Amino acid sequence: MIKTVDIQTSETREIYKYLSDAITPRPIAFVSTIDSKGNKNLSPFSFFNVFSINPPILVFSPVKRVRDNSSKDTLDNILETKECVISLVTKDMVQQVSLASCDFEKSINEFNKAGFTEIKSESVSPSRIKESPVNFECKVNEVISLGNQGGAGNLILCEVLKIHINKKIMDENNMLDPLKLNIVSRFGKNWYGATTKDSIFEITKPISKIGIGFDQLPKNIRNSNILTGNELAILASVEKIPEKKDFSLRDKKNTSEKHILAKDFLSKGQTENAWQILL
Repeated sequence: MIKTVDIQTSETREIYKYLSDAITPRPIAFVSTIDSKGNKNLSPFSFFNVFSINPPILVFSPVKRVRDNSSKDTLDNILETKECVISLVTKDMVQQVSLASCDFEKSINEFNKAGFTEIKSESVSPSRIKESPVNFECKVNEVISLGNQGGAGNLILCEVLKIHINKKIMDENNMLDPLKLNIVSRFGKNWYGATTKDSIFEITKPISKIGIGFDQLPKNIRNSNILTGNELAILASVEKIPEKKDFSLRDKKNTSEKHILAKDFLSKGQTENAWQILL
């Protein structure tokens, strides 16, 4: 059965719950801003991502409060100063980040309330966060209002001026190591996700080759009751069907047995062997 949510007849709070519960996991932007009077603010936003490389653009969206249609201090500060620092959130600091999300008065400095350490930025006025392993100093190029009612977002386009990375989270190739980074993501309700060895996996991107696709898989493979869509996609990512070679495991095996063996090979990353058992 399917539940259909009609936006025109649904309450804003209900729509928010479905969207925030469904669009997951979401990275978290921990945003440092300052107003024209020097009041500092820290606040997390999970409507966040990278949208461009040249120029380097990060985008996040503070949503107007549903209860009273008021805007958040982060948005007000950015409209005044056109600057911010966006920091990433790790599992080691996520409870502090949650505390910083409280609706403190505008004059309250969340660095102090949540126990974070300020570092003076080099190109912008808002402070960096020492506890975060990655800080992006940004100028704000544009703020796009997405509506006037409570729940409406404000798309903030931030051009990265400098990136500060703690070397402790880098690998031997001087690149970020996802396990050392220990980043957390936002799910719906009160749920967060941690980056663990069991929660991440690699898929080789088909950048330099064009796979044969599902439609070119032999019918007996494509219609398998054993191989999943993901497994068929691995087989369909080859540039051409391999030539059949001598393969002892193939002998005297029926179709189901071959597919079960292929499934095992694919789970081990042995695509060539999977193809050979199926040919």
